[in-house]
Amino acid sequence: MALTPEQIDRLVTGLDDDPFATLGVHPAGKAFTACLFMPEAVSVTAQTLDGKAVGDLAQVHGDGLFLGPVAIRKRQPLRYLVTFGDGGSYAMIDPYGFGPVLGPMDDHYLAEGSHGRLFDKLGAHVMTHEGVGGTHFAVWAPNARRVSVVGDFNRWDGRRGLMRRRADAGLWEIFLPEVGAGSAYKFEIIGADGVRLPLKADPYAFQSELRPSTASIVAAPLDHKWGDDRHRDYWRTTDARRQPVSIYEVHAGSWQLDDQGEFLSWDELANRLIPYVVGMGFTHIEFLPISEYPYDPSWGYQTLGLYAPTARLGDPAGFARFVDGAHRAGVGVILDWVPAHFPTDEHGLAHFDGTALYEHADPRKGFHPDWNTAIYNFGRREVSQFLVNNALFWAERYHVDGLRVDAVASMLYLDYSRQPGEWVPNDHGGRENVEAVAFLQQMNKALYGAHPGVMTIAEESTSWPGVSKPVHTGGLGFGFKWNMGFMHDTLRYLQRDPVHRAHHHDDITFGLLYAFTENFVLAISHDEVVHGKASLLHKMPGDDAQKFATLRAYYGFMWGYPGKKLLFMGQEFAQRGEWSEERALDWDLLDHAPHLGIQKLIADLNHLYRSRPALHERDCEPEGFEWVLVDGAADSIFAWQRRAPGVRPIVIISHFTPMLRHGYRMRLPSGGRWREILNSDAADYGGGGAGNMGQVQADEEGWANITIPPFATLMLELDY
Repeated sequence: MALTPEQIDRLVTGLDDDPFATLGVHPAGKAFTACLFMPEAVSVTAQTLDGKAVGDLAQVHGDGLFLGPVAIRKRQPLRYLVTFGDGGSYAMIDPYGFGPVLGPMDDHYLAEGSHGRLFDKLGAHVMTHEGVGGTHFAVWAPNARRVSVVGDFNRWDGRRGLMRRRADAGLWEIFLPEVGAGSAYKFEIIGADGVRLPLKADPYAFQSELRPSTASIVAAPLDHKWGDDRHRDYWRTTDARRQPVSIYEVHAGSWQLDDQGEFLSWDELANRLIPYVVGMGFTHIEFLPISEYPYDPSWGYQTLGLYAPTARLGDPAGFARFVDGAHRAGVGVILDWVPAHFPTDEHGLAHFDGTALYEHADPRKGFHPDWNTAIYNFGRREVSQFLVNNALFWAERYHVDGLRVDAVASMLYLDYSRQPGEWVPNDHGGRENVEAVAFLQQMNKALYGAHPGVMTIAEESTSWPGVSKPVHTGGLGFGFKWNMGFMHDTLRYLQRDPVHRAHHHDDITFGLLYAFTENFVLAISHDEVVHGKASLLHKMPGDDAQKFATLRAYYGFMWGYPGKKLLFMGQEFAQRGEWSEERALDWDLLDHAPHLGIQKLIADLNHLYRSRPALHERDCEPEGFEWVLVDGAADSIFAWQRRAPGVRPIVIISHFTPMLRHGYRMRLPSGGRWREILNSDAADYGGGGAGNMGQVQADEEGWANITIPPFATLMLELDY
């Protein structure tokens, strides 16, 4: 085979988009020739893979292009012994002697939008291919003129890692023999306009370098031996709506730090966090995003490595061990997931192949004004598959129990945070993002279909109908929705001076008008204790004792209110300062009785919530709730009962004034003895100890005289 000047020029300049047509072994009549590009080489000897010399290649271009006949009987990969001008030598197996790994059905399913195993095909996969060990690289870049994979293994020289183009679907792939786990790599892409782009990290990378470095890492195959069958089988066969779900929201990098003030590893975090969560009685840990992200103050919400657990806490296998350990202890793991937008760092997805590939080209649809980020093009099949596959990936590869989907409202509305003229209506002239709706429905159907034990939770702050209704009924298909109204209304009420609360009783009662329109999670999240909003303790008015008492009453109120529970770390012991990702929580506060009392209260509330079906089995259904006292505005008292079929009902009484009310007349749901199973004013919690000596007696009609402490919540359980 002879090379034309044009072919030579394309090879030495790295512009050849069909390198397999020239590099490697090719027939020449009845014989074969071999072609290799190796900059700075002065001689090349070709060998078979078992070490037999089959020919010396001649240099046909001074930049390192070699060509010559080889004495072989069939086309096969060769090993080259390369000598450089300084006398050094290097042996390598020719990557251009191997056939493709991807097949035509991969092209078809990707183009069709139905590929459910993209994470098995794209990215970097250590494998044995045609009898040789190495790594297969594949990336989607349909508008690129050429793509190379570069790394230490080829001196980051894009001319040496030219990939095979699969024109039908815009995929590029290459198998690099002898490249193994731990190798850093990126993609060097030349756009359709001939411009070489900044090196790009792999969108499907399973591991990444620790920031500020930005390369992807060839991850070792995850060979963790899971021992969580019991945990997963339980959630697969139960209805999460009727189970106790109490979530501890955690920023993995700042819950605690090591003795040097550095991040804990996944194993260190497991040794500390999992026993703590078990002891506190939470059912789930929800991590702020742990997918790789470049900027610490984004808390992970500006993620660029959706398939890679952040390197801040160690390697991917460490995260698998954490999840397995949590499951063995009976604790679920939920991840914050961010499909709404992505940052525009040059090594990321933005203009990935020189065009608006993952994002919309029109900034009215593709740019997010709140976060200065790009918005995914949900209407592009390959992009929606990228995201749907990612949801499936975390459930399958790491056994996560759920995804809390961030910023759903920003996805649903085309005019979100935009002024008139700054957004493009849909085809019907409306503001609804029908492409995002279709994506969310597709994601939920795929995830629940493949992993029935997993839950999805929407952070959706508007009144969009049917967020947690099934897709086949027109809903978005989420399992749950954050109840943002509960958080806003109750905190607004509590931040008022107690003397004014009587005039704002409906701040509390209004929420029960819609409490069962969705499957709600009552979320007091990280967003409520940052950026000048103060910690929960310091949202409460009054002196220190009143702040603690009101917070205890609020927690009792929340755990008795219908809906699943979520509390951000540090608030379970009344962290005084706002949360910051730069430092650990103030654990030394637990040396002080009021903080220790709050922590004990949360543990007891979780125990009651989990052990009393009346408090959780009908969290999402109206028959589980009934007002006992709805017109107690003058006294700032609220009372209701929680119930479930075949179990003892529980009455919750919450009081938000500083008055101690002796003999408060109230009609309970039935006569008899009601045991006081919780009193947030108990001395054990740091309260004043006022109460009912453990029980309340109601007459035949249910009337009872009850002692209601100041700023307190009581729970009374009917004692048959």
